[in-house]
Amino acid sequence: MAGQLKEVRNRIKSVQSSQQITKAMKMVSAAKLRRAQDSILQMRPYAKKLRELLSNIVSNSDGESSGKLATERPVERALLIVITSDRGLCGAYNSNIIKLAKLTIREKYAAQAAKGNVHLWSIGKKGFEHFAKNNFRVSETYKDIFHHLDFEHVQACSKAAMKAFENKELDVVEIVYSEFKNAATQLFKVERFLPIQKVAKKDGTPKSDFIFEPSKEQLITEMMPKILNTQLYKAVLDANASEHGARMTAMDKASENANDILRSLRISYNRARQAAITTELTEIVSGAAALQG
Repeated sequence: MAGQLKEVRNRIKSVQSSQQITKAMKMVSAAKLRRAQDSILQMRPYAKKLRELLSNIVSNSDGESSGKLATERPVERALLIVITSDRGLCGAYNSNIIKLAKLTIREKYAAQAAKGNVHLWSIGKKGFEHFAKNNFRVSETYKDIFHHLDFEHVQACSKAAMKAFENKELDVVEIVYSEFKNAATQLFKVERFLPIQKVAKKDGTPKSDFIFEPSKEQLITEMMPKILNTQLYKAVLDANASEHGARMTAMDKASENANDILRSLRISYNRARQAAITTELTEIVSGAAALQG
C-alpha cells in the first residue's frame, strides 16, 4: 500500500512539473502572438489592396503588355512554397499544412508529380524535415527564414521564384500556408503566387480605363515584383501569427488536461490513503481484541 501511495505522489509531482512548463509556454506564446498579430493586421490591408490593384491592371492588359509574370502556359513544372513552423508543440498546425500540401499535389499536380516535376520550397524546419524524410523534392534553402524574419529574407525567396518562372523553369507557383484569424482559428489555404491571376469580368462589365504615368509597361514591370514580394511576406507573417496562436491554444488545453489528471490522481491518492488508514485501524483493533482474548 505504501508503494502505491508513493507511486501516485510521484505521478502528481510529474504532472505538476509538466503543467508549469505548459503554462510558461502559453505565456511566452501569448506575448509573441501580440507582436505577430499587430504585424499581420497592419500588413494585410496594404497587401490586399496592392494585389487587387495589380490584378485589375493585368486584367485590363492584353498579351505581352500584361507582363511575363502574368503569362499563363501549360503546367509542366510546379512549385509549392510550404510555410510551416520551426518548432512543434502547436497542436495539429504543422500536420494540417503538410496534409494540405500533399492533397494539392494529389488533386492538382498528380501528373507532374509522377514525372518528378513538382518542387517544394519549405519555409520552416518542420515542413522540410517531413518532406525530406518522405522523399519529396524539397529545398532547404529557405527553411531558416523564421530565424531572421524580415522582408529582405522573404524577398530573396520570392525573387528566386519569379526568376525561375520568367526563365520557364516553373509554370506555376502556389503558396500553402495558414491565414491567421484569431488565437484559436487558422484558415489553411493554397494561394496562387504565379502566374498573376486576372480578375474575372462579368458579362457587360465595362473595361476599366486607367491613366498610366509612366507607361503601362514600365509600371507593370516595376510593380509586379514589389507586390509579389509583399504577397509572400504577408503569407509568412500570417503563418507566424498562426503558429503562436496555435501553440498558445495547445498549451492552454494541455494545462487544462493536466488539471483533470491531477484531480483524478488526487482522488486516487485519497482513496488509497483512506484504504491504508482503514487497514491499519483494522489491524490495531484485531491486535487489541487478540490481546484481550
